[in-house]
Amino acid sequence: MALPKIADARKLSNEEIAEEILASKQKLFELRLQRATGRLEKFHQFKHMRHWIAQLMTVERERQLADLEEQSSPEAVTPASLASEEE
Repeated sequence: MALPKIADARKLSNEEIAEEILASKQKLFELRLQRATGRLEKFHQFKHMRHWIAQLMTVERERQLADLEEQSSPEAVTPASLASEEE
């Protein structure tokens, strides 16, 4: 199994990302338990799950920052708007 690609995470909606993060964290917890009890046979799954969670959280944060940028961006100042304010 190859490492998951961030493009796959970017295809998901915000709600799907939040759900996937929760599900992946639960799966990571289960993998930790299996590793602690010696039942984990495919150790690479642990690495892949951590990688996938990091990608999901990165996309989630990128979208949060983009939303903040849209909300806080000042109105575009044009010469025409400046002239109308001076009158």
